[in-house]
Amino acid sequence: MRTRTSLTLAAAVTTLALSAAGPASAADGSVLTTGGPGGTAVAVGDVLSASLATGTNATLYSSATGTSGISCSSSAFVATVVDNPAAPGTATESVTSHTFDNASCSSNVIGVLGVTSIKVDNLPYTTTVTSDGALTITPAAGSSIQTTAVLRTLLGSITCVYRAPSLSGTANNADNSISFANQQFTKFSGSSLCFSNGYFTAKYAPVTDTTQAGSPAVHVN
Repeated sequence: MRTRTSLTLAAAVTTLALSAAGPASAADGSVLTTGGPGGTAVAVGDVLSASLATGTNATLYSSATGTSGISCSSSAFVATVVDNPAAPGTATESVTSHTFDNASCSSNVIGVLGVTSIKVDNLPYTTTVTSDGALTITPAAGSSIQTTAVLRTLLGSITCVYRAPSLSGTANNADNSISFANQQFTKFSGSSLCFSNGYFTAKYAPVTDTTQAGSPAVHVN
C-alpha cells in the first residue's frame, strides 16, 4: 500500500510539473512565428510581404467619415525582420517597399480626372509590433512618413504631397492581417485641388514570410 501511494504521488507531481512547463514554454516563444501561434520563430533577416486583403481597397479620403478622395485596389508592402525577441515583447521590422498599382487607383474628387501615380517616399520606415498586436510605423529621425500623389485634372497635372509623423495599425492572427483605419496625413504641398487632410485606411493579408519555403503566414504572439 505504501509503494502504491508513493507511485501515485510521484505521478501526480510529474503531471503538475509538465502542466506548469506548458505555458512557460509557450511564453518563451518569439513574437513573430510561422506555422501557427507559438510556432517556428521568424528569423532575423527574413523578408515579410503582403498585398491588400481580397476584395478590399486602400483609400486616402479627405475626411475620416467621407468617401471622397483616392482609392486603389492593388497595393503591397515588403519588410525585413530586424529583431524578433521572446514573447511577450516587441518585434521590429524595416519597411523597404510600399507600392500602389497606379492602374488600380482612381479618384472621385471634383475636378480630378484620374490618378497618374502614388509613391511612398522616405523609405525605409521602422515598424514595431507588440505581442498584443499593436503596430506602429515611424520614419527615420528628422524625416516623415510621406506619400506623393500625382493627379490628372482639367488644368493639367498636379502633385499633392502628404505627411504624417507616424502610423498606427493592428495585427490580427485570425487572418494574418495588418490593418490601418483613418490614419491622418496632412497636406505638405500642392494645389487647392489637393485636399488638406488625407485619412488612410487599408488591410493587408495574409502577411507571409517569403524567405521560407512555401511563404508561410506570420503570426503574432
